[in-house]
Amino acid sequence: MIALSNINKVFNKDKDNEVVAIKSLSLTINEGEYLTIVGSNGSGKSTLLNIISGAEMPTNGTITIEGTDVTKMPEYKRSKWIARVFQNPLSGTAPDLSIIDNFRLAALRTQSRGLTIGVNASFKKKVKDRIATLGMGLENKTEQPIGTLSGGQRQALTLLMGVMDETKILLLDEPTAALDPRSADIIMKTADVLIKEHNLTAILITHNLKYAHQYGNRLIQMSEGVITKSLDSQQKLALPLTDLFAWFI
Repeated sequence: MIALSNINKVFNKDKDNEVVAIKSLSLTINEGEYLTIVGSNGSGKSTLLNIISGAEMPTNGTITIEGTDVTKMPEYKRSKWIARVFQNPLSGTAPDLSIIDNFRLAALRTQSRGLTIGVNASFKKKVKDRIATLGMGLENKTEQPIGTLSGGQRQALTLLMGVMDETKILLLDEPTAALDPRSADIIMKTADVLIKEHNLTAILITHNLKYAHQYGNRLIQMSEGVITKSLDSQQKLALPLTDLFAWFI
């Protein structure tokens, strides 16, 4: 599904403040895998996600998605495959637009640029039915500006918008870091349900080791731009939480 081969990423190359963020990294993520990535700040986790999404281009190396070379493909062209939820709940939505209009914009993301999607009765029902699954009561507030909602509510809606159409890859970039514990649990449980329901290939970056232990069927640790530990589904399942905490001692 996603294959990265010999990826390097250097910021400020040949300057005094040069930073090597990713070093000769190769990684294959199969269709339907839910990969969790842990690591200290500066380990290269978010840079790796940026390279996969197209927000950053690698200094060298190749990236393929479903067999297509996307190494030099910009972020907006990769959006037909990829949805992303950011650490900041304010990212990924248009605050002045209503909930329903934000869903309309999300629906257009994976469609041909010449296609128009209207907010008709059928579309409204589809959106309301999706939102109702959150159990937040937001299905009756679809005309409300999304910017008036709490961070947890916006993050939950961003998740739903990400899988409105033909998305195949979901990138979760510390999606609970700015949320209270209750909202964080809702986001993680919702993401897990959506990933399974839509058979998504997913990547989660998190500093919450309990979530890293609980969610996903594969686990890697990064440090200084390289993968230092890699556990498959069976190894991850057998990993005690105390051992995971010990990785950071």
